[in-house]
Amino acid sequence: AGAAFQYLQVQKTGAQKNVGLIQLNRPQALNALCEGLMAELRQALEAMESDPEVGAIVLTGSQKAFAGRTGASPHTRVLGGDWCPTALPFAAGADIKEMQNKTFQECYNSGFLAGWDKVSVVRKPIIAAVNGYALGGGCELAMMCDIIYAGEKAQFGQPEILLGTIPGAGGTQRLTRAVGKSLAMEMVLTGDRISA
Repeated sequence: AGAAFQYLQVQKTGAQKNVGLIQLNRPQALNALCEGLMAELRQALEAMESDPEVGAIVLTGSQKAFAGRTGASPHTRVLGGDWCPTALPFAAGADIKEMQNKTFQECYNSGFLAGWDKVSVVRKPIIAAVNGYALGGGCELAMMCDIIYAGEKAQFGQPEILLGTIPGAGGTQRLTRAVGKSLAMEMVLTGDRISA
């Protein structure tokens, strides 16, 4: 897709090169969603949305983020003739190290998390390909997509309660719509995970 990214790998794939593939690529931090990664994701999504050749977008994790964790070949599904990395992990969540020293007032005044919802407003279909952890912000990011393709090793959760907080990027609302009130309450209030 042209631009060089630090935290993403972006390309067009498929037999007709009409599928945008955005791969989170921050393995040293388990694809933690830092401000830089989210800014790059917005930029990549805007480029894919304005590209008339792209009909759909796949958002996935990187192969190295959970080395040895997926236990499967990274090439498990063919997408339009090319390999689609659906066996790759997604995102461990928001970057807690980046957030830990911020006060509520600093977050509020700086518009922290502003723009995280870009995924939910893109007019082209976005598929989250998850086969690893999608926790906290990673789970929220997956739920912003139109379709979630979950592999055998996929694990979803909202463990923010274990840090004394609650999901902050729409997780409580989207999770309730996705799994129902009872399971959503259990996940949010206990930090428990569910598998695919």
